[in-house]
Amino acid sequence: MDSGPRRSRRGRAAGGETTGQSPLGAPPAQASPSGQTTFFGQPPYAGQAPQSGQPPYPGQPPQSADSPLSSPSSESSQSSPSPQSRVGWSPYDEGRRSRAPLWFAIGGVALLALLGGGLTLMWKAGGSTTTEAARPTRTSAPLPSTPPGKYGFAAGRTTDPDPISVKEFFGSKKKITVSGRAYEMTVTSKDKKCTDGALGDKLQKALKSGKCTQLVRASFRDKSGKVIGTIGVANLKTSGTATKVAKVGDASNYVKPLAGKDSVTKFLGSGSGGARISTHGHYAIMVWFQNKDGSKPDKKGSKRIFEAIKDLTGATVFKALDNRTMTGTALS
Repeated sequence: MDSGPRRSRRGRAAGGETTGQSPLGAPPAQASPSGQTTFFGQPPYAGQAPQSGQPPYPGQPPQSADSPLSSPSSESSQSSPSPQSRVGWSPYDEGRRSRAPLWFAIGGVALLALLGGGLTLMWKAGGSTTTEAARPTRTSAPLPSTPPGKYGFAAGRTTDPDPISVKEFFGSKKKITVSGRAYEMTVTSKDKKCTDGALGDKLQKALKSGKCTQLVRASFRDKSGKVIGTIGVANLKTSGTATKVAKVGDASNYVKPLAGKDSVTKFLGSGSGGARISTHGHYAIMVWFQNKDGSKPDKKGSKRIFEAIKDLTGATVFKALDNRTMTGTALS
């Protein structure tokens, strides 16, 4: 009796999984530029006054073991069967009628192995494409880069067009404390004309020539009520015109002291005081500070006055100006 070879089935399957995660990138500090300064006083004081590729996207999220998406970055040696790639055909399936030689069977198995490997590569390639398509797209435009130069956006009104206000430059809090030293803001003003907040023909002419559109002022006193003063900020067209304004400052051309209604700052503008004009981009910062009684300060008094100027300008106007330098917009 004729006996045929035993029936058998042979097959291969391939598969694998990887996990991957891309680190998130981290995005820029800002400097506090100082402007040109002209100092003078009546009487003169010694010392110095105060004066930003495409954003990174999250990488491919980690794939779980049951995820249909797999990364081509690595391949495991183990294979898992899948219905699409399962192969079970054998030349011995024809039973006694089959007389195929052994080499034919081996060749068939090899062919199936190649087919299985091809399907695996195609599946992985498809997974990679799907992963790329699933990445989130950018929904917001990148921030504009800061213009080159010392003052960035604040170099001119074309890159820093927002109008200025009392609240932006002096804030809404009346009480200010710097390094334990307490001050109080007593009165503010936004002048309709820049010349209304300035004294001296040369200064008023320079403000007009510089296309000054706004001038805001505020007056302060220290806790003891011995030091009082006014700070003003003028909005000019360019850094060049602001420099011209600073150059004309002298004992006859300075910010107009803004007298308050309280019992201390009502004396602003009387007696001797110290005045100066400095610049920050297209802004001119003008100050007038004095002793309450208008007397000429001694060495200790002069130090206290300059300390007050530095404290108050640093806590108010220069915060707003540094923000405009970096962003070109008003400080909110």
